[in-house]
Amino acid sequence: MLATDDLDLLTRAAQDAGQIALRHLTAGPKVWQKPDGQGPVTDADLEIDQMLRKTLCAARPGYGWLSEETRDTPDRLDRARVFIVDPIDGTRAFAQGQQGFAHALAVVEHGQPIAAVVHLPVPGLTYHALHGQGAFLNGQRIMATDRAAVTGARVLAPQSQFAPEFWHGGVPLIAPHFRPSLAWRMALVAEGQFDAMLSLRQTWHWDIVAGALLIAEAGGKVSDGQGQALHFNTKSAFSDGIIAAGTQVHSGLLDLRIPPV
Repeated sequence: MLATDDLDLLTRAAQDAGQIALRHLTAGPKVWQKPDGQGPVTDADLEIDQMLRKTLCAARPGYGWLSEETRDTPDRLDRARVFIVDPIDGTRAFAQGQQGFAHALAVVEHGQPIAAVVHLPVPGLTYHALHGQGAFLNGQRIMATDRAAVTGARVLAPQSQFAPEFWHGGVPLIAPHFRPSLAWRMALVAEGQFDAMLSLRQTWHWDIVAGALLIAEAGGKVSDGQGQALHFNTKSAFSDGIIAAGTQVHSGLLDLRIPPV
């Protein structure tokens, strides 16, 4: 199966997810808390998850499946290609009636994303990327910034990520910003609207895999919070944080973050 065919499938599914989300947003979603402090979930999350699994797995029965809203099983580890999806990334914002939520979908092959879509239905933004073929927003090519200096960079991250204990070389002098969806933050870096995004806590693969391909195809650099390469569809479905930026800002952030050997 060609990655271009997978991208077409992901795009159609993301748009269908957006229609479901908009219907629930208009009616007012039902919200409850997941057990063990895992955060909120809505009836829209679950309906979208069920639709995506039915649609995608019916079209590609040989692919594995990993979703935030589906109980994980180890059989995905034996599949060459796997769907990794977040039915609604930014559920808190969605539950509060905000616009900054996204649907993040990717196909991963042997641990690396080859096709990805991040769709924001309210503002009508659809980002997509194919391995080796670039990143796009609503059909137009996008590129990460080529900024050289960390100082003054526009970085998407919660203020808590700039606590001194995280930065061996000193807290970076940056302009922090925030968006509720991790996938959208990464898409905005790929688009060049911001210079970097980061999260220094454990980060679920479904939040970042689509954005990781967007940024790589937009000429940026993505790693975990320690500077190591990202691998997906691993037994533990999370990374040790994430740093995503243009190549020079990424290097500068790591210089401040990681003690010299």
